[in-house]
Parts: sequence; structure tokens; C-alpha cells
Amino acid sequence: MRIAVIGTGNVGGAVGRAWARAGHDVTFGSRHPEGSDVGGTPVAGIAEALDGAEVVLLALPGGGAVDGFLAEHAAAVDGRLVLDATNRVGAPVVNAAAQIAAAAPNARYVRAFNSLGWENFVEPTFNGVAADLFFTGSPADRATVEGLISDVGLRPAYLGADQHAVVDGVVSLWFTLVQARGGNRHLAFRVLSD
Repeated sequence: MRIAVIGTGNVGGAVGRAWARAGHDVTFGSRHPEGSDVGGTPVAGIAEALDGAEVVLLALPGGGAVDGFLAEHAAAVDGRLVLDATNRVGAPVVNAAAQIAAAAPNARYVRAFNSLGWENFVEPTFNGVAADLFFTGSPADRATVEGLISDVGLRPAYLGADQHAVVDGVVSLWFTLVQARGGNRHLAFRVLSD
């Protein structure tokens, strides 16, 4: 699958490298590609990374970075599967669903890869058990997203369509647990059922 990862930081880097190891055609998009290094995976300008991509992972700092990206590249993501891993920390709504819908109304929005720290994308297992990653999106895209989550080594935990606020609640819970446990960020969730 051809994937554009927009952002070369910890989250984008960890997820994008995992997808490349799983055999996906990954290109990182950066405003400054000449100075970026994500372990041998290609880094290009954002427009070049988006060209021909089937899936786009937004792994930018929240708020202004997402607005700036959409102001310049909304047409390039319209109609594509867009995974929103951004967190607008401190904002009333931490996801970018409304911004993406307004700028690219035909984008297929998924909220994923935002509710765990990047350390869990690098090492997704705990004593041999894969952590769960909660996500929300259209049922039509569920199988694709579940495959992408599995390719990182996590177990997909689908919450249904339009459950952005629920996934965002997991972010708050994760941060609270990290703080309560002295800052250990290699911490994740597992849903158990009979």
C-alpha cells in the first residue's frame, strides 16, 4: 500500500518505519526533507509524499500545524483515507476531524495512533502480548485500518464510526496513567472479554 506519513517526529517516525518493515511503500512528508532522517525510509516534500498515496497519516503537532497543512494540501488529501494521529493538547477538541472535513470534505477520516505514546509503536508488546489501539472510522475502511494497526504490531480495537470523543478520552486516560506511574510512557491497554 502506498502511504504518506506527514511528520517525521516520534509518532510519524515510529509508525512509518513499522509500515515500511511490513512491506508498505512509505514516504515521509516534511517541510524540510533535506534535513530529515527516519532510518533510511524516503523523506520528500509534503506534496511529493502525497502524490499517489492511498493512505495519509497526519502525525503533526496539533493546532496550527494541521491548519497550515490543510491550507496548502487539502485538495491532495480529499478523497483519501486520512488517519489523524494529531492531538491538539489544551484545545476543547483534541482531534482534527472538523478541520479535515471542512477543508477536504471527501477525505475518509479515521482517528487512530493518537491514544498511546510513540514508545508503544516502537515496542507494542508487553510480555509477549500486543497492546490494543483504539480507533474510529467508517465501517467501509475498518479492514484496511485494522491491517495497518496490526502491521505496527498492535491489536486493533474498533469503536465504531464517529467515536472521536471516545478515542480522545483514551488519550486523557493514557496521560493520567503515565503521570500516576512516574512518567513511564511504555504503558498501554488491553480489552478483555469472555
